[in-house]
Amino acid sequence: MAARTRILGIESSCDETSAAVVVNGSEILSNVVSSQVAIHREYGGVVPELASREHLRKIVPVVREALSRASLTLDDVDAFAVTHGPGLIGALLVGLTYAKGLALSLGRPLIGVNHLEGHVHAVLLEAALHGRRPEFPAICLIVSGGHTLLYFVEVLPDEAAPDVDSKLGAPTPHSWNFRYTRLGSTRDDAAGEAGDKVAKMLALGYPGGPILDQLAPAGNNSVHRFAEPKMKGNALDFSFSGIKTAVLYYLRNHPELAPEIEARGGALAAGKRSAEELRPLCSAQTLDLIASFQHAVVNSLFSRTAAAVDQHGACSILVSGGVAANSELRRRFEKDFQARGLGVFFPSRALCTDNAAMIAAAAWPRYLAGEFADAELAAHAVLPLA
Repeated sequence: MAARTRILGIESSCDETSAAVVVNGSEILSNVVSSQVAIHREYGGVVPELASREHLRKIVPVVREALSRASLTLDDVDAFAVTHGPGLIGALLVGLTYAKGLALSLGRPLIGVNHLEGHVHAVLLEAALHGRRPEFPAICLIVSGGHTLLYFVEVLPDEAAPDVDSKLGAPTPHSWNFRYTRLGSTRDDAAGEAGDKVAKMLALGYPGGPILDQLAPAGNNSVHRFAEPKMKGNALDFSFSGIKTAVLYYLRNHPELAPEIEARGGALAAGKRSAEELRPLCSAQTLDLIASFQHAVVNSLFSRTAAAVDQHGACSILVSGGVAANSELRRRFEKDFQARGLGVFFPSRALCTDNAAMIAAAAWPRYLAGEFADAELAAHAVLPLA
C-alpha cells in the first residue's frame, strides 16, 4: 500500500454529479459537485429521466475537474470508488458504468460504496479537518430529502487497520470498519421531502428546506402545536406525512392566505427566490406556520435520537445528510446532547449534501481490507446499510 493512497470517488445517486479525490480516507484534494437544482426546480422535485441525462452530460467534465483541482492525472489514482446504491437506478448506472470503465482500462481496483455509509464518513471527514475524533459506539442520524434513518454504529476492533494518526496518536476512524444496526426509519415521507412539499404548498420554491430554514427565525414556533406521531411497533420510527398534511389542512381552512401564496408564485416565476426577496411577501401568519412546522420536524428528529441513546447507549451523536445543514437542528442537537456529555458531530454544510468526497472516504477501509468489486458490481435502488 502506498503511503498516500489516492482514491477517486464518483457519486451520481440522485441529482448531483460529483467526483472527488481523497487521500487515505481523510484528506480532501478536490471535491467537485455539479447540481441539477435549476433543472428540476420547475417540477418541484427530481425527475429521474432528466437526472440521468444530466449525469451523462456532466460525468466526464466533473471527473476531469476533480483531477485538475487535485493536480493529478488518471494515472496517479490508486483506486476508484463509486456509489452503487441506494438511489435512482438510471442515475446510479451513469456513475457506476463510468467508474467500471476507468478501473478496467487503467487496471486499478474498483470499490462499491453504499451511499448511506458515505454520509457517515462525511462526518468523520469533517471531524478530521478539526482534529476531532468521535468516540464509539455512536448513534447516527441520516436525514435528507430521501432518507430519515437511525443507526447504532460500532467499531469492529479486530478489523481496525494499524495506521496511526500522528495528531490523535491512535488508529484513525477513517480506517475502521463499522457494524451498523438500524434502529429506526421513516414510514412515509423523509424529513427533507416533507419540507419540500410544504414549501411547494406555500410557493417558496425548490428545494424547500433551505428557504424554510432561513424564514423560520422570523416566525413564532409555538403558535401551532403539531402532534408528534406515536409509532406502533417500533417507537424509533419516524413519520412526517401527518405534519405535512396538517399544514395542508391549515391552508385549506385559511383562504385568506391564498393571495400571498399567489404573489410568491409570481415572484418565483420572475426569478425571485432568495429569503430576502420572499420574506416581504410572507405574512406573520405564514411565518408562524413555517417556524412551527420546522420546530415540529426538528423535535421529532431529536426525540427519537434521544430515545435511541437512552435505549442503546452512545458516546457520540453523528448527524449527516442534507437536512443536517438545518440551523435549528444543529442548535438543538449541540445544546441538548452536549449537556448530556455526548460529543455531537456534523459535516460542514458542503459535505451534508450528496458529494463524492464522502464516497472516496468510505472506500478507504475497504481498500485496506482488499474488498474490491468486479465487473459484475450492480446498481441497486434499495441497498440497506443494515
